[in-house]
Amino acid sequence: MSELDNFLSQKGLFYKDIDYDFMPNLWKDIKHKFKLPPIIHIVGTNGKGSTGRFLAYYLYKSGFKTGHFTSPHILEFRERFWIDNTYADDDALNTAHNFLLNKLDNKVKKQISYFEYATLLAIELFAKCDYIVLEAGLGGEFDATNVFDKLFSLVTPISFDHQGFLGWSIEEIARTKLNSITTYALIAKQKDEVYDVIKEMDIDTIFSTELFNKDEISDIENFISNNSFATYLKENLYLSMSGVKKLGIKYDLKYLDEVKLFGRCHKIAENITIDVGHNQLAASALAQEFKGKKVVLIYNTYKDKDFHMILEILKPIIKRVQILKIENERVVDKRELEKTLKNLEIKFSNFDKLNKKDEYLVFGSFSVVEQFLINYSKDHKVDYL
Repeated sequence: MSELDNFLSQKGLFYKDIDYDFMPNLWKDIKHKFKLPPIIHIVGTNGKGSTGRFLAYYLYKSGFKTGHFTSPHILEFRERFWIDNTYADDDALNTAHNFLLNKLDNKVKKQISYFEYATLLAIELFAKCDYIVLEAGLGGEFDATNVFDKLFSLVTPISFDHQGFLGWSIEEIARTKLNSITTYALIAKQKDEVYDVIKEMDIDTIFSTELFNKDEISDIENFISNNSFATYLKENLYLSMSGVKKLGIKYDLKYLDEVKLFGRCHKIAENITIDVGHNQLAASALAQEFKGKKVVLIYNTYKDKDFHMILEILKPIIKRVQILKIENERVVDKRELEKTLKNLEIKFSNFDKLNKKDEYLVFGSFSVVEQFLINYSKDHKVDYL
């Protein structure tokens, strides 16, 4: 175990309470020790990872040294730190870790959370980049990534998720996320309630689709189709490319020809698709993507998710559910999940083995995809970059 692994093992991945003043106060004290390249901040509920990767990859192919910070990871911690189409290696991570240890006092080292520390690691790892694409974690206004100055923000679709932290209505969640905007924002297609909040807050916003002419819109739709990306990724591509336009960089979708989106409606075999989504918005997108088909859903979920609604949305495409066992303190009680499946009249069993005659969708959380890939990779190679 490396020094960084040992340090992070003492930090909980999940927490019930957040000290919202900690990171702003810390950054105020230590920011003079860091060099910050221009930052593009991404907030929203769904699509942050794919939007960020589209943009980061495009910048990299345009000749700019680019870092992309995303979370959580699926298989390895280093997935959170993408630099010029490769993940940070162990040596780079440990060098950044040692730099941070020398800059933080013992009280801060003890108090700082897993995600806050990962955010600072990213800032140090990306110090020599031309651009940083920085993805918010849980929210927006109070997220650790929001303490830094930014060029502008990208706002992906906002919907229900993490209500215990962000609010119990779309309006509350939207305000929390939109309060992170300090300059101006490019906005993806949103629910009506979000548009109302944007008007109320009088935020300087530009809707991403407004920046494209008819030929460019056609090119984006063809790009998604020709590269076998899920249809829902079209909106994320619009948003990321609107960022390219605002940066004044040459616009040519050929720069994205080899981009990869690990875990985002990602076909890892002819009959297996993995998706790290975990909420109603993601379920709706997948129900549309697999419309007219029947899949075996390899599934589990966290107890704070509305899994009844998620499964109800997915029911039209479900042939049966296989419950994948995951070891996580947040996972729902299996009896509750089984009760919900019975009430919805969805056939289910424990996850056992794959059948070549069935089509599978692995969905429910990053942890579900992670556990499935651990099992699957024992016999198959998984290319995740």
